Amino acid sequence: MQAIRWTIVESRLGPLLIAASAKGICRLTFDEGEEALQRIFPDAELVKDDGSMRGLVEGVLAALDDPPAAPELPIDVRGTAFQEAVWRELRKIPPGETRSYAQIAAALGQPGAVRAVGTANGANPIAVLVPCHRVVRSDGSLGGYAGGLERKRRLLEAERAPRQARLDL
Repeated sequence: MQAIRWTIVESRLGPLLIAASAKGICRLTFDEGEEALQRIFPDAELVKDDGSMRGLVEGVLAALDDPPAAPELPIDVRGTAFQEAVWRELRKIPPGETRSYAQIAAALGQPGAVRAVGTANGANPIAVLVPCHRVVRSDGSLGGYAGGLERKRRLLEAERAPRQARLDL
């Protein structure tokens, strides 16, 4: 049985669930709790953090507060081959920049897979570190975001702002 350590921390964007397997962060979402983890990982042993996740928590909070200076954190994402390809492509988008769903599909060599890219983007289990918030519609509008459009807007604004302004947001 796999053990998954978890905690909920208060971030500048609200309550943030951080869950990690032995390999790395496997769930990072806003406004979720242990019930969501039980549903998503029904065969795992869920272990409330005893402080041993401190380094991961600090790294995640740093990624929210100053994305360009965020540390490289271990992640453990599992999905279909296509989802994982989309998530890898999302991680290539530099902080402060965005890509459209069509651009992601084209980068994967599958320009007709725009809807599938949107579905994979929405299934991303690790907000911020796999930056699904950096994907927008072709017309430049924000589109959707599991954490809510206001959070998406604030994440993008923070990434585009000068360093001191990011820390003040």
